[in-house]
Amino acid sequence: MIRHLLSGADLDAATATEILDTAAEMATVAGREVKKLPALRGRTVVNLFYEDSTRTRISFEAAAKRLSADVINFSAKGSSVAKGESLKDTALTLQAMGADAVVVRHPASGAPHRLADWVDGSVVNAGDGTHEHPTQALLDAYTMRSRLGRLAGLSVAVVGDVLHSRVARSNVLLLSTLGAKVTLVGPPTLIPVDIAQALAPGTDVSYDLDAVLPTSDVVMMLRVQRERMNDSYFPSAREYARRYGLDGPRMRRLPEHAIVMHPGPMNRGMEITPEVADSPRSTIVEQVANGVSVRMAVLYLLLGGNNR
Repeated sequence: MIRHLLSGADLDAATATEILDTAAEMATVAGREVKKLPALRGRTVVNLFYEDSTRTRISFEAAAKRLSADVINFSAKGSSVAKGESLKDTALTLQAMGADAVVVRHPASGAPHRLADWVDGSVVNAGDGTHEHPTQALLDAYTMRSRLGRLAGLSVAVVGDVLHSRVARSNVLLLSTLGAKVTLVGPPTLIPVDIAQALAPGTDVSYDLDAVLPTSDVVMMLRVQRERMNDSYFPSAREYARRYGLDGPRMRRLPEHAIVMHPGPMNRGMEITPEVADSPRSTIVEQVANGVSVRMAVLYLLLGGNNR
């Protein structure tokens, strides 16, 4: 098993499959009366979050606690970071406190990689800038495999704000490694030039959502990250929804077995309508539940399941 999880590119097919298989075992814990395992008793996991988060932070906290680890939640707001403390000094402080693993979310792309140079424990990237979010890709892959029974050979359309999406980048890397065919879909202004081939040769790009839907096994809608946009990337929210939003009529163009995904939080009515988000085809709530199991697997294999 790898020492850190910083990128989807860190995972080969065997390692990714091991995580997914371990997550399936961890999922059985949720059905028990006592939802705890002693696997990481005595270990300390620090959630180091420099950006606001609900799903990811709580998911990692629940995962660590279900494995009986001690959890320290660190928020940049109200900490010495507000007084100007650098990431390195914060890392050295965590190192002195004996952190066995640091789960980090940071607005700067590459921050987790720097952190991994400064601490002895394992580092898990929980989202860095517009770069990557590897555990989200793992939980997405786990959800696809649970619903559709396989990953190899699936056609996955990743739709929307690819430019600002760390979820898209990690999914392209991981799903390609596991044998799925990925197509990036969105307006030209939100799909960086040559990103598909740079991430994974064989990845396609389309600017026409309607053309892609009939052959897609999975449609993954991305949140339009307006907080990261300094320019106008499309005429209006209404125009974006008309061209790239997934509504009822578009959903009915999908194959009968196809599923709809979204990493959350959603802009209902813009990239996805309530009819689609709340339909039986939607896996959005499942993704949240699966995230705990997948992150339990990652922490277990990094801290408890290896021999380093």
